[in-house]
Amino acid sequence: MSRWPVARLYGRWRVRGGAALVSASRRSFSFEFKLEVVQRFLAGERKVDLAREFDLASPKQVETWARIYRNEGADGLRPKRRGRPPRPAGQESGGQSELEALRAENERLRAENAYLGKLRALRMRPQRRK
Repeated sequence: MSRWPVARLYGRWRVRGGAALVSASRRSFSFEFKLEVVQRFLAGERKVDLAREFDLASPKQVETWARIYRNEGADGLRPKRRGRPPRPAGQESGGQSELEALRAENERLRAENAYLGKLRALRMRPQRRK
């Protein structure tokens, strides 16, 4: 077995004891909660002590939040919407506005009309015999 899974499990065991082996349900944390944990960690408190005090699943969670805070700032800790972002009002599924969609349809219909006109002209032309 690799060293890293064992180290993570050991860290969880240091925080939760025997309960580290029991899978816990995923919890979500508020922005203020995460920010407080990260600020205390950056002030010098140990991640194991913080994880134990705040009843986190693992000290790794404190590290992850601290990394996000360093890279993206406090806004990185805010909850994010899951799934596809909503479309702005007046947008078609292709990302076009209604006006752009109508113009594209108009152009397609013009091309189709021109094609059918040429096809009709070819059919009406008298055929030469060989």
